[in-house]
Amino acid sequence: MEMTPAVAVAPAVPAGPLQQTMSPWDIVQTGGWLMYMLGALSIIGLTLVLCILLSLRRERIAHRKLLMELHRLLQSRRIDEAAVLCQNDPSPAASIARVAIDYCRRASPPDAGILKEIVERESSRQAVRLQDRVRYLVDIAVMAPVIGLLGTVMGMLRAFQAVALDVARANPIVVAAGVSQALVTTAAALLVAIPAMMCYAYFRNRGSRLLSDLEIVGADLLTCLGRGDSVEPGTIGGQ
Repeated sequence: MEMTPAVAVAPAVPAGPLQQTMSPWDIVQTGGWLMYMLGALSIIGLTLVLCILLSLRRERIAHRKLLMELHRLLQSRRIDEAAVLCQNDPSPAASIARVAIDYCRRASPPDAGILKEIVERESSRQAVRLQDRVRYLVDIAVMAPVIGLLGTVMGMLRAFQAVALDVARANPIVVAAGVSQALVTTAAALLVAIPAMMCYAYFRNRGSRLLSDLEIVGADLLTCLGRGDSVEPGTIGGQ
C-alpha cells in the first residue's frame, strides 16, 4: 500500500490588529473641511478666555489704590485733581467717577437727581461692556453644535447616497466613511461647545460679583459729590 507523504503544516501566526489607531490628522481629514471651522472657533474661544481672564479682575475693574486716592481727594474737595486721576485710569470705576466729577464741575451746585442718573447710566454702560465680552463665549457655544450638525447631515447623506445608488453594490468603505464623518464632526463640535459654555458660566458669576462692586462705587460717589458729606476712609468700593 502506497503511503502518502506527510505535509508539514506551518504554525499559525496570530493575526495582527485589523485597524490601526487613527492619528489626529486622520481624524481631521475624516471630518472634512468643517473641522477647520471648528478649529478656528476653538482658537477664537481660547483667545477670548485668556483675554477675559486678564480683564475680568478686581484690579482692572476697581482697584484699591485708585479708590483710596479718589476718596482722599473727594473728601478734601480737590475735584480737579480727582478728575485728572480718573482720566489717567482706564478702569470702569474711574470712568464712572470721571463722568460724575465732570458734571459736578459744570453744574454749580450739582443736582442730586441728575447726578444719580448720570452715575447709573455710566454704570450700566460699563456693565454692558463687561458682559459683552463674556457673551461671545455663548455665541461660540451655539455655533459649534450647529456646525457639528451640518457635518452630521453631510456624513449621513454621503453614507445613504452610496446605498441608494445600488444596494447590492454598496461599498462598505464609502458607507463607513460617511458615518465616520458624521460622528467626528459631532464629537468635535461638542468638544468646542462644552468648554465654552463652562467658561461662560464661570465668567458670568465672576462678572456679577465685580458689577456689585461698581454699584457700591457709584453709591459712594453720590454720597461724596451729591451731598458733600464725608465718608469713612476705605468705604468706596466696599474696601
